[in-house]
Order: sequence, then C-alpha cells, then structure tokens
Amino acid sequence: MLPIRRGPAAAGVNRRYLKLAARHRVNDEHRMAKAELATYLNDHLAGSVAALELLDHLIKVYEGKPLEKFFKDIRDDVKADQDVLRKLVQRFAKESVVRKAGAWIAEKFTRAKIKTAGEEVGEMGLVQALEVLVLGITGKQLLWRALNASLGSSPLLRGMDLSRLEERAIEQIERVEAKRLEAAREVLLRG
Repeated sequence: MLPIRRGPAAAGVNRRYLKLAARHRVNDEHRMAKAELATYLNDHLAGSVAALELLDHLIKVYEGKPLEKFFKDIRDDVKADQDVLRKLVQRFAKESVVRKAGAWIAEKFTRAKIKTAGEEVGEMGLVQALEVLVLGITGKQLLWRALNASLGSSPLLRGMDLSRLEERAIEQIERVEAKRLEAAREVLLRG
C-alpha cells in the first residue's frame, strides 16, 4: 500500500491513488460477487442433478402405474429448467463437477431412506420422495425470483424470462404438492 503524501503538491498524487484504490476495491467486489453467483448457480445445478436422479428412480419404481406418467412429466419440466440453468452457469463460470458429484451421492442416501420407508402407494417413502421434490422445486422458484430481483435487467441475463421460469416452478410445486398430500392421506389415514 502506498503512503498518502502530505502537502499541496501531493494532493494530485493522493487523488489519483485514492481513485486507483477505489477502482481496485470495486473490481475485487465484482470478482467476489461473480464468484458467489457462480457458487449459487452451481449449487442449484447440483440440486437439479439430484432431482433428475430421484425422478429417474421413481419412474422405474412406478413403471406401468399411473404415477409413472406423472413423474415423467415432472422430469421433463425439471430437465428443461436444468438446461436453462446450465446455460446460465456457463455465462458466469464452469460447472462444478464436485458439487454435482456431491448431489449425486446425497441423492443415493435420500433414495435409500425413501426405500426403507417404502416406495409403494400407501407407504411413507412416496410421501418423503414427493416432499423432497417439493423442497427442491421451491428452491428453484426462489432462485429465479432472486435472480430477477437482483439481476433482472442485466445484459448477462438477456433472453431469459425469469418471471416465466418462476411461474413454471410454482406450477410444478402445485402439481407435486397435490400428489404429496394425496399420498400423505393414504398413509396417515389408513388403519
């Protein structure tokens, strides 16, 4: 750090130094904000990886049953949103392989917990699986809302209809939540 000089002749040097220091501080803050945004987006991308893994599993479990089509439709929506998110991540940073691998592992633990609780209709595992999906999709909805509120007019988000993405997430939440409540009634009111 350069010392601030004293006296009238040094006033110009001090102003230049202060402007330079302020510019560096702004650049550092911009780099930090960009890194935080990249981390935030990669966290959500990893979450989408886990959601797709869980949905693929549920599609297999309910193959030939009415829930198969439901899970396929939700999977198509989540995949479309993941593609948008992936393009967004690529604008700011590289995809985090570590985060995606962590999400993949976390999904395997979630799947084991769900399997233990029972995956058939009328068993708690289905309720838990649907609850995990509601939570994940709610996180996605909040991502779109946060991006819209903070960067909605940024040229970095050009071509992205964040309001529509949030609306689509809300629609997905409502569909999955309706199935979750239906499954919960079957489990909790039997007997």
